[in-house]
Amino acid sequence: GTAADARQKWDCCEQTHKSLTAIMFALRRALSAAAPRVATRATARRGMAVKIFDYDTIVSSLSVADAIETVEDAFCKLAQGKVDVPMPMHITIDETTDAGPGDCHVKGGYVSGAATWTVKVASVSFYKNLDRGMPPGGGVFVVMNAVTGQPCGIFQENRFMTDLRTGAAGGIALKHLGLPADAPGASNTIGFVGCGAIARVMARAAKAIRPDFKGLCWAPDGSHETFAADMEAELGVPFEAIDTAAEMCKGSDVIYTQTPGGTTCLEKSWLKPHATIICSGSDQPTKQEIPTDVLSSSKYVADLIKQTSKVGELRSAIADGSMTEGDVYAELGEICNGSKPGREGKELIVCDLTGTGAQDAAIGQVAWDKLG
Repeated sequence: GTAADARQKWDCCEQTHKSLTAIMFALRRALSAAAPRVATRATARRGMAVKIFDYDTIVSSLSVADAIETVEDAFCKLAQGKVDVPMPMHITIDETTDAGPGDCHVKGGYVSGAATWTVKVASVSFYKNLDRGMPPGGGVFVVMNAVTGQPCGIFQENRFMTDLRTGAAGGIALKHLGLPADAPGASNTIGFVGCGAIARVMARAAKAIRPDFKGLCWAPDGSHETFAADMEAELGVPFEAIDTAAEMCKGSDVIYTQTPGGTTCLEKSWLKPHATIICSGSDQPTKQEIPTDVLSSSKYVADLIKQTSKVGELRSAIADGSMTEGDVYAELGEICNGSKPGREGKELIVCDLTGTGAQDAAIGQVAWDKLG
């Protein structure tokens, strides 16, 4: 070929090279632009990193006093229909050679307008754990973001947060239903039947509401001596261990009951006419702390009627025909928000606390606000 032909072939090859180079650069730019989108999709699928809080961190950071205001607001909204609270799910772990005995319940809820919602899994009554040097139950709270639906935090609270929200409810009940400390005939004495972990948090809640109360206590397992000494030292109020439940009840204006619920723990004849009983031991359909003649003769207040009628003290009264749901004076939230009055003079009042998902949502929000 001629020089002209060679030149033409060279120009053609050079143009092809330039075209391929341009294509390569274009592909690189396309891949570079696509990479962040691919990563973003992967990140979206993974979600945000979930924070995990261990038991020691939770215990050292939260108190029942932190929870009272938020839990009371949750009760108010519960009574207004502004809390989504499904019925608890109960799981019985029967005793076999490989497992149990024990119980589990799953609760949760969302308070309208809150930044989070909560689901809780709690186990109780694993009493064989005592021989293993372990507590008889455990639990975790999962706090979820109400904007994105993503999990915020997992709290390995082993029932500590459950106890706090139960204690907060006990303090709220005392605030609205207890005979005022300065009322005629009042002794400002609060009694505790059962002296385990719940009794301790109830005493702390009582201290937050009534800083100068006098405490009495009795426990079927004999733990009242230790409880009295510990609570007096911690709270700075006088506590006295009493020999019998009857004597303790006769001396108390307000009585907190928190026993395993296998049998009733007081009698009507032991009570002052103006006594307030705040009971939290019945949260399963097999439990009962309060005799039905006490329930039926009282101004009966439920934390949530649909629960107390199934797993609380009200269940027993309905079963023996002494009460119906129509005999319930109010839910606690109706009293908190002013829809119905609380105590009106010297009257016998029972407040039945089975524990609601609204409380779990509230304490979950408190924990996330403080630790998250």
